[in-house]
Amino acid sequence: MIYPTRRAIYLLLLGAPVALALGLLRPDLWLVALGWIALVALGLLLDTLTGAAPRKLALDAQFPLQIGVGEPFEMMLAARAPALPRRAEFALSLDERLAPGGRIAAAFETVGDGEDAALAHRLPLTASRRGQAAVDALWVRWAGPLGLVWKQRRFAIDRAISVVPNMRLVTDEGRRLFQRNSWFGLRQQKLRGEGHEYEALAEYQPGMDRRAIDWNASARHVKLLAKEYRVERDNRVVLAIDAGRTMAEPVGAMPRVDRAVSAALLLAYAGLKLGDRISLFSFAAKPIGMTPAYMHTQDFPALQRAASRIDYAPVESNFTLALSTLGAELNRRSLIILFTEFTDATSADLMIRAAGRLVKKHRLLLVVIKDEELEDEERRRPESGSDVTRANVAAAMLRDRQLVIARLQRLGADVIEVPADAMGAHVVEAYLGIKRQGSL
Repeated sequence: MIYPTRRAIYLLLLGAPVALALGLLRPDLWLVALGWIALVALGLLLDTLTGAAPRKLALDAQFPLQIGVGEPFEMMLAARAPALPRRAEFALSLDERLAPGGRIAAAFETVGDGEDAALAHRLPLTASRRGQAAVDALWVRWAGPLGLVWKQRRFAIDRAISVVPNMRLVTDEGRRLFQRNSWFGLRQQKLRGEGHEYEALAEYQPGMDRRAIDWNASARHVKLLAKEYRVERDNRVVLAIDAGRTMAEPVGAMPRVDRAVSAALLLAYAGLKLGDRISLFSFAAKPIGMTPAYMHTQDFPALQRAASRIDYAPVESNFTLALSTLGAELNRRSLIILFTEFTDATSADLMIRAAGRLVKKHRLLLVVIKDEELEDEERRRPESGSDVTRANVAAAMLRDRQLVIARLQRLGADVIEVPADAMGAHVVEAYLGIKRQGSL
């Protein structure tokens, strides 16, 4: 595409008052106006024919096809041609997950010399949300040698970047848990003695539960012996993620649902390592989908792909439909870990009723992110009347939140409030505590 620049338009407009003045003062010189127009047109033609040609320009766009949400990366754009312009601009059309507004405009820089010369630009990007982020097209334009025409070419990229849950956060938290608890190593020895199914007798060691001492066997062998129990394995664990409106709201730099997905994947990996059967369930206004029950670590990528498809829904969550559907899908007692959020007792009433029906058959653990912003607002020292109002509203909201938690606990559900930045570690600790109790 070739079209005039602002300079060419100004030159044509400059000739208009001159032609008008000549027409009024010297009508015999009216041909000067035509000559001016012809001169500008000749300049446009020369500018079009000289310099770099759009059809000879080749584009090379390099970027990863899969990245983690919130993880920075670079997109490398390079344009090459036999004759390169001195300066070129570009506009990139892409998904709003990668750039606000879905458009980025910048200028190329000339790198290299001779045959290796190219117009290049390194574009730093960060994906703000999960999903398929399309990179649609790139427009490159440059001015001719006289600056009278723009030469432009559109390159259709038509590729997509899969924005998946950030596994770096998952692996970092897993590494910290391993270093602190060794729950893939030493913790296995500890778990052997904390189940409900009898395994063997072992010599009593400091730190063991004194209630496990077998006094009759100890009297026969003249030394303290304790019973060891086998921890339950092959348990069904369902990771239920609420993807509704409240979970789409950000906490810090990430939405709640992204933090829930990362924590669920960390717990899924731990559960697969410990021999449990892990399923992923998501819902918003209606159930979105449920994966099969996986029980091998090589099935973890399937869970990761399923988690990457959990989208952000701008609608209220239907807990009645979602939890009823989930309960109908489960034919044996299971541990259901529900990642959700509630703001007040009124909006959480339907969730409480649905949870009450679910806990009659299953073990239910609800995970909510601690609202540190409300807590800070309540603790802040007031300096004006508006500060007092905000503190009272924050205190009322926190009381409603605790009321909902208390009602859920009275029904028999477990509820944990976790910090946003340490959600995965707290959820795994709660899961391991339930396994140690052998109450699945």
